[in-house]
Amino acid sequence: MDELPLFPLRTVLFPDGLLELKIFEARYLDLVSRCLRERTPFGVVALRSGGEARSSGDAVQLHEVGTTAELIEVDSAQAGILLVRCRGGARFKVGTTRQERDGLWLAQTEPVPADREVAPSAGHAEIVKSLADAIAALAAQGARPFLEPHRLDAAGWVANRWCEILQLPLEVRQRLLTLADPLARLDVVDSLLRVRRETH
Repeated sequence: MDELPLFPLRTVLFPDGLLELKIFEARYLDLVSRCLRERTPFGVVALRSGGEARSSGDAVQLHEVGTTAELIEVDSAQAGILLVRCRGGARFKVGTTRQERDGLWLAQTEPVPADREVAPSAGHAEIVKSLADAIAALAAQGARPFLEPHRLDAAGWVANRWCEILQLPLEVRQRLLTLADPLARLDVVDSLLRVRRETH
């Protein structure tokens, strides 16, 4: 496959998720310009270790699975700064990586199959309703953290949105991203929510 440019971050991007970035490093300004011009995505991969900025000095290690990011909106806040909104696309496995002279990471990638289309089970009714209530409450406050369409009838979509709004360690989010079965991912999120309710 062609090499995919990577944006390593201390976050996990899920398919259909919203990612907002403030970009000022030259390598990423160039990357966004190229993606806009060629209408291509870039890859977002969570950092296992090391920093986002090139000057951090730490050795960078990337997680093995990331998600493509498709540009939705790009605004120039001021000279040399871009405010970018992206939609999470497809997951991919990171293969061989290399860095260009400006520090931009590139990787050979292998696509990860999309979640199968499956509805939440009857046992997930409460977690689905809780998400719908959360969306309504946030909208009433003028907050819209999720891109439309809202797919409350899809187990993977519901699980992914909970992964985004729950306060979870990065490593837990990463493991949830790599779970192949959307119903299993929703089961794990449901268990985490139940534990949280019992301890509060």
